[in-house]
Amino acid sequence: MEILVDIILKAGRSAVELSLFVLLPVMVVMLALMRILEARGVVDRLVAGLAPLLRPFGLTGLGVFAALQINFVSFAAPLATLTMMEQRGASDRHLAATLAMVFAMTQANTSFPMVTMGLHLGPTLLFSLLGGLMAAAATYYLLGRHLSATEAPMDETLQHRVAKDPKGVLDVINHAGAEAFKIAVGAIPMLVLSLVVVTALRQFGAIDLLTQGLTPLLVLLGIDPALILPTLTKYLAGGTAMMGVMDEMLRNGQASATLLNASAGFLIHPFDVPGVAVLISAGPRVARVWKVAALGACVGIGVRTLGHALLY
Repeated sequence: MEILVDIILKAGRSAVELSLFVLLPVMVVMLALMRILEARGVVDRLVAGLAPLLRPFGLTGLGVFAALQINFVSFAAPLATLTMMEQRGASDRHLAATLAMVFAMTQANTSFPMVTMGLHLGPTLLFSLLGGLMAAAATYYLLGRHLSATEAPMDETLQHRVAKDPKGVLDVINHAGAEAFKIAVGAIPMLVLSLVVVTALRQFGAIDLLTQGLTPLLVLLGIDPALILPTLTKYLAGGTAMMGVMDEMLRNGQASATLLNASAGFLIHPFDVPGVAVLISAGPRVARVWKVAALGACVGIGVRTLGHALLY
């Protein structure tokens, strides 16, 4: 019992430090910047300019907005956009393509804080865009070609706050700060639980046994066995939990910044159990096409994984 309490206290301390001293400051700045750009109409103009270029990949204007949200806000931000697309009559094919793209792209709530750990943001965002577009195109033209393409007249107007004076800007910043605080505090329970489980498994030798069993195969494939722990954590508990585990591994010298960057393609995206559960709650039609979108996401994540592996 004493060992368990010690594990819980250490995991809790690590989770709170990571959430409040790394995740929160980064998310406050990024969300405030994103929301000000929205309020000033910059995002509207960007979406309008990019929509015609990305439409051949199976994306609408709202799909472009979802891509900006996942890359620069958080993994849950596209939820409202997916709901909006469903309610405004987007076709099942467009919904599946957009969901596949979101599944395959880098999630800002993990990528930006991990810059402090040595993640190279430029290549990560570049491969995120490439993987997202490949996932959307594969879903729209191949995997989801049997889905309905019937589309109601779409209103793609983006709903957001307007900041025309200093008071409006301050209001936008305050709401962005509150949103960032909610994200950071909301991440603490999953971080604590995942770190407790991971620490306990390591303490009782389960991770060592798994690593020993898989090491020969991983070495044959040219994969570092150190990735076993963050990969299990990521796909079972989500990107924020993986970030906590990777932070601890980097501090203890069990992983390097090079390994982090080489593995970013398959570790930093919302295609995991918590991410899928959150995003398919956008609506019944979104939930119906998630399996097709998941296959498309695998294509995009594969492209990202290959890109990072070749670069690093």
